[in-house]
Amino acid sequence: MAHKSSNGKEKAAAEQEEEVLQAVVLADSFNNRFKPLTVNRPRCLLPVCNAPLLDWTFESLALAGVQEIFVICRSHADQVKAAIRDSKWSHPGSGIKIVPIVTAKESFSAGDAMRDIYTHGIITSDFVLVAGDLVSNVRIDDVVRAHKERRRTNRDALMTMVVKESGAVHRTRPRGETSVFVLDSNTQECLHYEAMQGYPPKSHAHIPREIFNEHPDVEIRNDLIDCYIDVCSLEVPSLFQDNFDYLDIRRDFVHGVLTSDLLMKNIYCHVVTDGYAARVKDTKSYASISKDILARWTFPLVPDDNYPGSASTSYEHVRGNKYLSLASPPQLARTSHVGPLTLLGPGTSIAADARVSGSVLGANCVLGQGAVVTDSILWDDVRVEHGCVVEGSVLGRGVVVLAGSRVDRGCLIADGVVIGPEARVKRLTRVSRKRRTVGEGGKADEDEDEELEDVEAAQTDELRLSLGEESNGLVWPGDTAGTDEDEDELNSRANERLLRLGDNASDLDLSETGSVTSSSDSGADSDSEDGSGALGLSLSSSATTLPLAGLGLGEKSAVAELADAQAAREFAAEVGASLARAFAEGHSVENAAVELKTLRMASNVPLRRVRAAVVAGVVELVALAEAPAQQRAEIAKVVGRWGGLIDSIGGVDAVETIEVLQEHCAQSPRLGLFGQILAALYQDDVVDEDDIRAWHGRATSKGGDADGEALAENMHKCWAVGTRMIEQFDEQDDESDSEDSSESD
Repeated sequence: MAHKSSNGKEKAAAEQEEEVLQAVVLADSFNNRFKPLTVNRPRCLLPVCNAPLLDWTFESLALAGVQEIFVICRSHADQVKAAIRDSKWSHPGSGIKIVPIVTAKESFSAGDAMRDIYTHGIITSDFVLVAGDLVSNVRIDDVVRAHKERRRTNRDALMTMVVKESGAVHRTRPRGETSVFVLDSNTQECLHYEAMQGYPPKSHAHIPREIFNEHPDVEIRNDLIDCYIDVCSLEVPSLFQDNFDYLDIRRDFVHGVLTSDLLMKNIYCHVVTDGYAARVKDTKSYASISKDILARWTFPLVPDDNYPGSASTSYEHVRGNKYLSLASPPQLARTSHVGPLTLLGPGTSIAADARVSGSVLGANCVLGQGAVVTDSILWDDVRVEHGCVVEGSVLGRGVVVLAGSRVDRGCLIADGVVIGPEARVKRLTRVSRKRRTVGEGGKADEDEDEELEDVEAAQTDELRLSLGEESNGLVWPGDTAGTDEDEDELNSRANERLLRLGDNASDLDLSETGSVTSSSDSGADSDSEDGSGALGLSLSSSATTLPLAGLGLGEKSAVAELADAQAAREFAAEVGASLARAFAEGHSVENAAVELKTLRMASNVPLRRVRAAVVAGVVELVALAEAPAQQRAEIAKVVGRWGGLIDSIGGVDAVETIEVLQEHCAQSPRLGLFGQILAALYQDDVVDEDDIRAWHGRATSKGGDADGEALAENMHKCWAVGTRMIEQFDEQDDESDSEDSSESD
């Protein structure tokens, strides 16, 4: 008998290996958070560190091994297609095929875009779904492999969402948009999803009780950043086609699938603890992500390496995280000052006594004598004349700020606007060119032209004078965003303020959303007021929200409070024992972190408590020495060996690290070591200069809210040490600038 051939199996295996990894990029934002900057261009083409945002998304997908990308676009589709055609990704050697797909003008949501994907029939296998405003260095290919492996055993595995672990407060975690995820502890299946707006604040998440009956081990997570990176099965577009009420991917599709009794599909989460992933969803995240790139949190996606911009543009990275164009070096006057976290584009010119820090300047920008630009983003060809001040704002292409003018925080100045002279643009002002000049760099569609007409009709003599005699600008009304009657709470005007650059929303009554499991927030006077300082939890059936007291989960008895206190002491003892073993037996940082994560999940405690325990353990491990040099050596040895453990236990939150260090040292005999330990953490890149400045700027860091005079005094001593460190940072920047100036001479 002839030998039985295995060619069929080999062919199937070969086809599986050769399967092209596809990605779908939703280029449209479906909101107006960036107007008037996006009147003439789509958000996905806004410059981020002088490279189009869409190119950062392509670079992120290229790192993951994606071979074919479909860009779904409606707004300014011609510009998107031209940008793809002119980019480095259009070259045959790029290894990626990018196909722009123009959707119908009737597409007004992500759900409509997904239905267009189904109609075009372009997807042939599992695919990666991302927004066109993603900046990430997360290895998506690992998530794809995990998703496909899961699909082999469970054909109902519909989607895997990538989420990143973080602290309760994180620079890229929007205060106006957070989420509660309920996950199966063993499989990481997402059992419940609930979107949470920042205002009005929500103190409860309503979780169906059936989840707890069917899944004995669950995690209720309010400490995850939703990266909006999804690995989807082939059925996802068809489900959108079958359900026209699916508009938003999270609030409609994910929520709909998880609550459907008919679909019987599963959605999973892939929790990432390392790497960087964030979306430029609003003006506040636009500024923070730009600074994260300059601070190298996105490495290897940084301006001097793997830069996604034009191949002819390259940057040199110098001390203080400053980036200078190499192709056309900036012209810096001898007495000019360039501060940290600054990028200067090709052909930039900075005159005598001008200062720029924490900012991105595009190509051919000019700062006149004595001009000051801080924490701002200036696109190409911006001119800021002598004596002007621009603070915490975004200036579009070709903007001119005439002599003696000032632009306060949070302003958005669209392309081609002239401000001044001697003008004062008030905080949070939005300005665009007059309607008759709109058209350069892109054509506004009919809806946008009507909006500009309404803006022009709303102008008053007072508004015109505020922009200066030679201005060609229109001041946009402050209440145009989020005023549609059919908009939900997430897109309400008040909630949008939490996402706006320069708006601290200090007049809004906001509760501080912390960990969902904080035992200190369980006391309550009523069901509705439970946990007003943190996110509380209530259980619900499919139709009714049940009161906590009715489930035995409302007000705690004295016995329950004693039990909580005992549990906290047991957790502290277990963490102390775990750290002692790791220190004594020389465990690796990775193994020590795994054990601490396991303890945290078993005890269901906030991440801050674990971070505080690790910081305290590291501080107490430092041997005390009499000689200053020997003491510094002891601290450097301990921090060099174990400092990395602080960021390995979960989300990275350097400001919180400094806070818990201050709190521990203020109650420890090692109070005098606070400054040296903080300096060692700075040298080992556990914290950076911005983190120290952010901690120092918080009112709580001065110790005014501490319990007891002794503790408050010690907290203030630590704050005073921080003051001296910041003074040293400023002196080093000045010395560095002097050295750079002398070398250029």
